[in-house]
Amino acid sequence: QVQLVESGGGLVQAGGSLRLSCVASGRILSINDMGWQRQVPGKQRELVALISSSGSANYVDSVKGRFTISRDDAKNRLYLQMDSLKPEGTAVYICSMNIRATIREVGTTYWGLGTQVTVTS
Repeated sequence: QVQLVESGGGLVQAGGSLRLSCVASGRILSINDMGWQRQVPGKQRELVALISSSGSANYVDSVKGRFTISRDDAKNRLYLQMDSLKPEGTAVYICSMNIRATIREVGTTYWGLGTQVTVTS
């Protein structure tokens, strides 16, 4: 079917930057919305950023002006540029894509396993 794989996470000091990437593989006709969520143990998963097929982006208030979501449909890739990182940004970052495999489908949402981002103070 479809697989999503994230990369780019790591350990960074507060104020630093990371660029996350997510690539989709499998049977893909087109991709609708793409997004990044983050998960902290014991807390609810949080939607960080969302980008539509037309390129319209939305962000959670806590990352506005610091994170930038982008996509490359030719490569089935999603990115998240994270600047001015804060310790509270420490989490597993998970990508999602709503993918159409055939013309008859509306779309199915797939999730990656996530990549760990740790921000030290």
